[in-house]
Amino acid sequence: MKITVVGAGAFGTAMAVVAARCGHEVLIWAHDPTVADEINRQRTNQRYLPEASFDTSIEATSDLHRASSFSETLIMVVPSHHYRSVLASIGEHLSRPVRIVSATKGIENESLERMSQVSAGVLGEKLDRYAALSGPTFAVESVRGDPTTAVIASTDPDFATEIQRIMSDTFFRLYRSDDVVGVELAGSLKNIIAIAAGAVEGLGFGSNTNAALVTRGLHEIRRLGLALGGRPETFAGLAGMGDLVLTCTGSLSRNRRVGADLGRGKLLLEILDETKFVAEGVRTCKSAKELSDRHGIEMPITTEMFRVLYENEPPRAAVLRLMSRSLKAEMGT
Repeated sequence: MKITVVGAGAFGTAMAVVAARCGHEVLIWAHDPTVADEINRQRTNQRYLPEASFDTSIEATSDLHRASSFSETLIMVVPSHHYRSVLASIGEHLSRPVRIVSATKGIENESLERMSQVSAGVLGEKLDRYAALSGPTFAVESVRGDPTTAVIASTDPDFATEIQRIMSDTFFRLYRSDDVVGVELAGSLKNIIAIAAGAVEGLGFGSNTNAALVTRGLHEIRRLGLALGGRPETFAGLAGMGDLVLTCTGSLSRNRRVGADLGRGKLLLEILDETKFVAEGVRTCKSAKELSDRHGIEMPITTEMFRVLYENEPPRAAVLRLMSRSLKAEMGT
């Protein structure tokens, strides 16, 4: 079948390679025409994923009208702060409803909406069906053929089953779920904890500190996730614990890298200016802090990372404040 991948960053590139490996004809949309031209001419994407090589079944374009009309199945892999505007532009070109698979991990700052909510609001009747794809999936390992698993979540079980079938192969395996809320929140909130894990590394703390952070991080992700309608088992699965462990411990994690630089004393603006990649946890932290305040959910790690990212709090002071909180039962707050 034909599949459009919207976004030619690292993970968009990986999804295009996986889709082609599964036997599909793929058109990948790149915002930058030079990236699209390189993919078509050299079969590489040196800027975002130099490890990838493109099969002849993959073509690239920077023309959003062409990308919108190529297929009825669009895999959205754009940063969360561009998701609404890109999808709105796509909607202007649509002559029929489309099926959206979102691999974007973030919560919009202005609306506090997840990508499923943004998609429904922007496309309206032009949205046929929706699914969220999330899990422990570093782009470079996915294109390399390392065995990789993820979750595809949709309230339409037939759609989840179809995407599971057409996007799974020997190296990339999807499990299905109907918990869109839980999968989207788990994939978004874990990036905040990953920044904290990086800060712990940058400060020179060891494995004890990191293990405690990951465990308590999952606890607060789950608390907010359940309050917003997610299910407990989702946060214990691939989209929850699996992705959290990967992002907090893997050297390829962008969010962990941001945290490590913060822990070593770099300023956030300096860090962001030096990288071409998006660390979704920076923006998501702001949304998560507002959601936790709105719903009365205590999220101490998120709160401290908000202070570090947006109030210039030194990371060491944030970690020590976490350690000096009042003593509680483990399953308490």
